[in-house]
Amino acid sequence: MIQGIDPADISRALLRDNPWWENPELDPAHDFPLTREYFQALFALVWQREVRRSVILMGSRRVGKTVLLLQLVRELLRRRFPSGRIFYASLDTPIYHGQSLEDLVALYRREKGCAAREHSIVIFDEIQYLQDWEIHLKVLTDRYPAFRFIASGSAAAVLRRRSQESGAGRFTDFLLPALTFAEYLSLSGLESEVVQPDASSGVGYRALNMNRLNRHFVDYLNFGGYPEPVVDANTWRNAGRFLWQDVIDKVLLRDLPGLHGIQDAQELNRLLAYVAYRSGQELSPKNLAEHSNVVQNTLRRYLQYLEAAFLIVRVSRVDDTGRTFQRATSFKAYLTNPSLRSALYGPLEPDDAGMGHQAETAVVSQWTHSPAFRDFRYARWGSPKNREVDLVRIRPETQRPGWACEVKWSDGHVDESRKIAGLLEFARKSRLTEVCATTRTRTERKRVAEVWVEYVPTALYCYAVGREEIRRVSSELLPLISD
Repeated sequence: MIQGIDPADISRALLRDNPWWENPELDPAHDFPLTREYFQALFALVWQREVRRSVILMGSRRVGKTVLLLQLVRELLRRRFPSGRIFYASLDTPIYHGQSLEDLVALYRREKGCAAREHSIVIFDEIQYLQDWEIHLKVLTDRYPAFRFIASGSAAAVLRRRSQESGAGRFTDFLLPALTFAEYLSLSGLESEVVQPDASSGVGYRALNMNRLNRHFVDYLNFGGYPEPVVDANTWRNAGRFLWQDVIDKVLLRDLPGLHGIQDAQELNRLLAYVAYRSGQELSPKNLAEHSNVVQNTLRRYLQYLEAAFLIVRVSRVDDTGRTFQRATSFKAYLTNPSLRSALYGPLEPDDAGMGHQAETAVVSQWTHSPAFRDFRYARWGSPKNREVDLVRIRPETQRPGWACEVKWSDGHVDESRKIAGLLEFARKSRLTEVCATTRTRTERKRVAEVWVEYVPTALYCYAVGREEIRRVSSELLPLISD
């Protein structure tokens, strides 16, 4: 029994959070008819029983984790899974504060008369609010092998680290990213109107109307990184306020600063604002400290928090042959969701000066949830005219470059190769025979200085990366589903 709380209140709270116990025919996700394309892969992971592991659903605030969990319950009910064997608890609900996961499972079992050997689905939403959650969940995973536990949280880096440290062999991580451009088009009902598969294309797709695709791409950059503004017209009209109040403000001021020893939220706010404005640009601890008025010792902790909250990612630097510097003094930081910039500084127009870095941020954001992203770097070398390549992928087996891409929101470099001189030089020194350079509208493949260059519009490239990543996740997990 939870001390100090009337058991009747607890029972009412459980019924309120699990209304399908009394009415298995209801739709717990009736307010959310549209489903993210990652849903089927998550359901497959939960549905299969051969591997006895708990599932850790992670992602930043407002990407749709709770909606996915309610849609998961809906699908279980549709498949006639016993409604009394589905338990959901949101750990940010006050009545559950201070209680262990064991307490909640005991309450559920007592309420529904559920035996330990009966296959049950137990969902803990917002698990990061429970101290030492990974230890408690590990114990439950071992104690109840017939139960499938699903836990969600908004601090992706923290959740992943703790699940890997304490849940090795018992937890499976599932990262739900911000909306990819492919998902944005799909949820908006626009996908088939602007793009289609094309095996002859270098990226596997072609634009049906490049100008229209770019208009939607700019909308995506400004407002489309989260599901809610896309599917709700009222939220779209107030997208800037939604992004600030429901995403940035709550992450900075409420969610997790205490876990990182952060006392001054305004300092953190200033740092995020500085990084957001310079997303895609090279930074250093020294210039960050100078411009954000945060001392370097504190700066490291703040950056770790922003990554833990999945607001930014950092990419480290290599030289002109792909070698890592022994003493790293600079890095690039990217917003994981390009629309966060518009929440802070207002939307960008297609011809604004900031669109180049915003386009680069969009490309990176399509890749961040892919396992390949851990091998991404950027290259910079030379003096006084520094050369740079925006994205380089290092092959883990050789520690040598295997791919390079220069992201541009223009077309001039297709005919003027000097504008991608750094990319071509890097390719020669790294012995790459093919590279990629994005454009604003042009699609072309041609040989330049003994290197094949694939020119592809940035919007189309972002679509292709997001669509193929969804395909990869689905191909790995969907075979686990069987009716």
